[in-house]
Amino acid sequence: MTLSGIESKERSNSPGTQKRRWDNLDQGLIIIGLLALLNLILHLIFNGNYSFFRDELSYLEDARRLDWGFVDHPWLTPLIGSLAHLLFGDSVWGLRLFPALATSGVIFLTGLTVRELGGGRFAQGLAALAVLVSPIFLGFGVLFQSAPFEQLLWTGACYFMVKILKRDDPKWWPWVGLLIGLSANNKYSIFFFVFGLGLALLLTPARKYLLTRWFWLGALLGLLILLPNLIWQIQHNFVSFDYTRSINARDVSIGRADGFLPEQFWMITNLFAVPIWLVGLYYFIFKEKRYRALGLQFLIVLAVFIVMRGRSYYLSPAYPVLLAGGAYLWEKWLANRRVIKPLWLSALALTGLLFVPATLPVFPVGSDGFKSASGVNDTFKEMVGWEELVAETANIYRGLSPQEQANTAILANNYGEAGAIDLYGPAYGLPQAISPVNSYYYWSQNRLKATTYIVLGSRPEDATELSASCGKLEQIVPRFANRYNVKNEESHYSIYLCRNPKISLEQAWPSLKRYG
Repeated sequence: MTLSGIESKERSNSPGTQKRRWDNLDQGLIIIGLLALLNLILHLIFNGNYSFFRDELSYLEDARRLDWGFVDHPWLTPLIGSLAHLLFGDSVWGLRLFPALATSGVIFLTGLTVRELGGGRFAQGLAALAVLVSPIFLGFGVLFQSAPFEQLLWTGACYFMVKILKRDDPKWWPWVGLLIGLSANNKYSIFFFVFGLGLALLLTPARKYLLTRWFWLGALLGLLILLPNLIWQIQHNFVSFDYTRSINARDVSIGRADGFLPEQFWMITNLFAVPIWLVGLYYFIFKEKRYRALGLQFLIVLAVFIVMRGRSYYLSPAYPVLLAGGAYLWEKWLANRRVIKPLWLSALALTGLLFVPATLPVFPVGSDGFKSASGVNDTFKEMVGWEELVAETANIYRGLSPQEQANTAILANNYGEAGAIDLYGPAYGLPQAISPVNSYYYWSQNRLKATTYIVLGSRPEDATELSASCGKLEQIVPRFANRYNVKNEESHYSIYLCRNPKISLEQAWPSLKRYG
């Protein structure tokens, strides 16, 4: 190598040159990408530690019976569940990979929204980190439900709304329509977003965008995507609206909506993220008036959920865009206060670490850590004992004569039990479950002629009612217990054997129909 070549190589490796290379990289994208990756890695490490949650068992059954709609939700999440089954079989880890990817997508989209607003690397990192360490986003990255996909689609729609409002360019409306259409096929709560956004636009000069052909193209696209589910709802007399009213009434009656406002400040977002989204609300409504519709939309949806007494997490998809706006403004306010920036980021990160044991399945089931974590997050308790319940049911079933087995049905009183029987039961030679709950009510109707029923999910106090309908009733298991002795919903129930019912289940079925 020549002397000039050596000198050139030394210059290329000099600290000054390396710094310029780093400066030339898109540091903001790297930061938000790494935070999204960190979220994914955390969930990949811990998500497979516990068994399925009862809602996941229901979604798995939906995934095996794909349709354009179900009583308790539309078709998108079951379709993703079907993909998970195709790729990973009945793997807990494989199923939960998809909500982990969804929450990582929310983190990345939040950072992109900050970039669109004009924020630098600190603002992008602050907003993305605030999503990463907020309990609701960490927790929903564990559960295969419609909520994490709703958060992703709602955040994406807000990102494109920022593009429309900032650039004064309505050509992004088809993207908004696409995401709203997909979200409507995932969870019907997106209609609150649509209502809030539509009213907010009408109340601001941004109403002009409603008169463009791009808006109507986006609306048409969203409607076309929704159409198959709409037809399904018409065919089923809009049963999902009855379901929603019933679940809301149940939640209100048992106090699940009582903490709606306080929980916005400590459960939905990290405590150190509260100043970010509050400033974001101020920024959109008062500081930068072209974005006012985004701030008003949040307030409108907040008011609707307060009036309707919704659960606190219903509003969670509305926060990422506020965090983006707040991070952008805080970056400007803290431009000359270099000490505060790392302190704030450190506080967010440290409090996020404190939330990890309460939101991710970190501790072994039955350990002291598990007991403490499940005392804060009772979801963990409901991830224990499903296969044992099926094994217990199989022991009862095997104790019957072959002739009686041929006329035996397993009647589950909740969708978790029914889903567990259908998932693990084939390995034990069990028939599919029947249940009067949600979509199972329809799926079970051609299997109601049995003369013997193994009844799951009944309390001992239900024995009088069961005795009235059974010719012979036996309490086979007084209280079901899992091997870890974790007290959960199933541990309150008994298992009964009902023989020679006085009223056929076929006759009684319409009166048993319920939502859960």
